Amino acid sequence: MAVRDEIVWRSAVVYFILIIVAVALLVQILILQYVQRGKWSAMSEKYVYKTAEMPANRGDILAHDGRLLASSVPYYSVYMDTRSTGMSADTWSDGINGLCQGLSKYLGVRSPAGWKSVITDARKRGDRYFLIKKKVDYATLKNLRELPIFREGQYRGGMVAQPDNVRVLPHGELAARTIGYLSEDDQGTRVGLEGSFNKELAGKNGIVVKQRLTGGDWIVVNESESVESKDGYDIVTTLDVDFQDVATSALENQLRKHNAHHGCAVLMEVETGDIRAIANLEQSGDGNYKETYNYAIAESTEPGSTFKLPALMAAIEDGVVDTGDIVDTGDGTVRFYNKIIRDTKEGGYGKLTVKQVFEKSSNVGTSMIINEHYKSHPKDFVNRLYAMRLNQALDLQIKGEGQPLIRYPGDKLWSGLSLPMMSHGYEVQMTPLQILTFYNAVANDGRMMRPRFVTAVMRNGSVVKTFGTEVIVNSIASRSTIRKAKKMMEGVVEHGTATNLNNSEYKIAGKTGTAQIAKDNRGYRTGSRISYQASFVGYFPADNPIYSCIVVVNAPSNGVYYGNIVAGSVFREIADKVYATRFYKDYRIAGKEEKKETAPEAGNGFRDDINEVLGDLDVRYRKTSREDWVKTRENGDTIRLEGIELKKGLVPDVRGMSLRDAIYLLENSGLKVRYNGRGRVLRQSPEHGARVYEGSVVSLDMNM
Repeated sequence: MAVRDEIVWRSAVVYFILIIVAVALLVQILILQYVQRGKWSAMSEKYVYKTAEMPANRGDILAHDGRLLASSVPYYSVYMDTRSTGMSADTWSDGINGLCQGLSKYLGVRSPAGWKSVITDARKRGDRYFLIKKKVDYATLKNLRELPIFREGQYRGGMVAQPDNVRVLPHGELAARTIGYLSEDDQGTRVGLEGSFNKELAGKNGIVVKQRLTGGDWIVVNESESVESKDGYDIVTTLDVDFQDVATSALENQLRKHNAHHGCAVLMEVETGDIRAIANLEQSGDGNYKETYNYAIAESTEPGSTFKLPALMAAIEDGVVDTGDIVDTGDGTVRFYNKIIRDTKEGGYGKLTVKQVFEKSSNVGTSMIINEHYKSHPKDFVNRLYAMRLNQALDLQIKGEGQPLIRYPGDKLWSGLSLPMMSHGYEVQMTPLQILTFYNAVANDGRMMRPRFVTAVMRNGSVVKTFGTEVIVNSIASRSTIRKAKKMMEGVVEHGTATNLNNSEYKIAGKTGTAQIAKDNRGYRTGSRISYQASFVGYFPADNPIYSCIVVVNAPSNGVYYGNIVAGSVFREIADKVYATRFYKDYRIAGKEEKKETAPEAGNGFRDDINEVLGDLDVRYRKTSREDWVKTRENGDTIRLEGIELKKGLVPDVRGMSLRDAIYLLENSGLKVRYNGRGRVLRQSPEHGARVYEGSVVSLDMNM
């Protein structure tokens, strides 16, 4: 019995101890869970680490003169953890009204009562990631962090701010589609320069080790284990912001006037192929016009009458016709099999020279010429077009170029109608930029330049890589054919289909185009309606081409659709403003005013040389500067010497200088020089004050 009692007593002691331990553990759990929860949670935060990606800053996209076209600005997406474990009931109740008043003040969107309602509902649902607002700038973020509740930090106040660089275009819609974008969807769409040069612009993200502090903030630690990010490069484009503004404004006004579906305009520098402006506008659902698609680069359509230039140049180059040959266009109609081709003039033009066929844009004359001379050997005609590189894509710096289509005899869809139809721009397909590149080659004495959009890649102002001008083919035709083509294009404006573009200030050369738009396989007519594409392409000044330009307007719907009116007027407005901007600044201007503006024979240049010349001529002069390089200006019977300011990194002003002085200054600035003529410098491109990039070329036009 004694043994049994002892066993029972010992068992009772053990059970009693176990009960005490269990109760103690339970009490301790309750204390940790409810009484000391905040203390231990805060302590644990001190020892939480993570590795995070350090995003690189995306490079800027610059205009040719250094102005910003696209840049990244830091913004934040602000969320609220309404059930943050560190947020006490007192923090919530004491601060919710002040928080909502602040949100209404700094963010707007809702009234204080509205903010309180949505945040309270989110807390009831237990939202841990309730969106307050996206795209919050840093100044606003600082104000939000000072608001009640949020000032307690992420853990106690529930505020979560996620940084995100937002791409902004300082000039709005100007060239927006060409500048492009990177989409955030699963497809990862890459458009325009942003897409084509993403590798250079993106940079390389780094890695950092972060430790979470009390309050929810994170700091970078263990720098030895971090990998620093590398910011992206900047790219320098050929675009001119001022010219871009002119082209976009002129195109939009005309699209609105004619209620057109879309249109594009491209301005190219003849000698280099540099794209100075490219506008693409499409009518949106609200009636406004926006840059939604790069029609100039991507839309390959039947060009219509603008294709008559390569067609007739092929015939002239092959020697089967000359510009003075006579073509009888009769009553303005001609039948090929079951197809009747018509001219726009009622009753026809009768007998025309080949030059007049082009000037009047006679479909009948052009188709008769090509069909008569190539019907028995059509491959010769197509081979000549191929030799002019019209069947090849331009291999642009921007992706998405539309493919040209020029069928070859024997192809599946080749027929007896192919030659006459191709002659005036049907059964062929080309993009506006491909057509412009051909016309630009004519303006450039036959040399076809590859269109250039980007000239350099830079880091911190230093050139890393350059993209020089590229020649696609040195001559698309003989000099004789090029000269005749230029005369035909000048005739279009002087007494052809585009006399409305003629003016006394400068000469324009070009070609109108009016084409019916095919509806897939349904032909050119939808019921009783036919859609048209109006275009004009050419260059100016015709006697010394500096710029070429194409304007295409698709589906004008107010009853006017001819190329000279719909597209030609846009061309004229662009040309007028570019001419006024570009040539008004020239060192000499035409007429009597030239004598007043032009310096005497001493010209501009090195001061000591000019002093010597003026001394030899016994001309009185007055120094107003001690600069080594000066310009001379008349001041009554005295010549005034003014200093030429030379700024490092900028193209110097060499107008009025001898070629020797101009080359010396430009090459010492790290530039290459091309020149035409002799005498003194009349014009320079790029203009003085533009940013210098290694390997850049300055073109000089001399006054003789």
